[in-house]
Amino acid sequence: MPTINPEALRAAVSIPQRLLGLDLGTKTIGLALSDTTWAIATPLETIRRKKFKLDVERLFAVIDEHDVGGLVLGLPFNMDGSEGPRCQSTRAFAQNVLALRHLPIVFQDERLSTAAVQRMLVDEMDSTRKRRAEVVDKLAAAYILQGLLDRLNLQ
Repeated sequence: MPTINPEALRAAVSIPQRLLGLDLGTKTIGLALSDTTWAIATPLETIRRKKFKLDVERLFAVIDEHDVGGLVLGLPFNMDGSEGPRCQSTRAFAQNVLALRHLPIVFQDERLSTAAVQRMLVDEMDSTRKRRAEVVDKLAAAYILQGLLDRLNLQ
């Protein structure tokens, strides 16, 4: 199954299956999980990246454990809307996942998601730098996933 547009997601994934949001970084992958009604995204965990094979083994374990029917990958566009090397890396990750398992993958614009989460952690939660580093990736994944859920629920 190729990557699909958000509007096709409801037809490709049957509720009560969940969606899994991913914030792909060079060192970590933040994960967030939707509820079964696709209304709320909740931060789940952060995978410390090692090798693709190990990373995807953990990803597939989470998918199986939580009955995930589709992935939402944050696509890190440049601020001008163009695609740079990080977008290419994200698209390559998606294709590599699809080569191993068929499930719908949707891309969601993630510009400023990490910055928004960090600002929230500093302003609203007054968390320490160490604590922010521990949670920022999974919170960014939740921010990305929630953006898509909100978009789908407004249609």
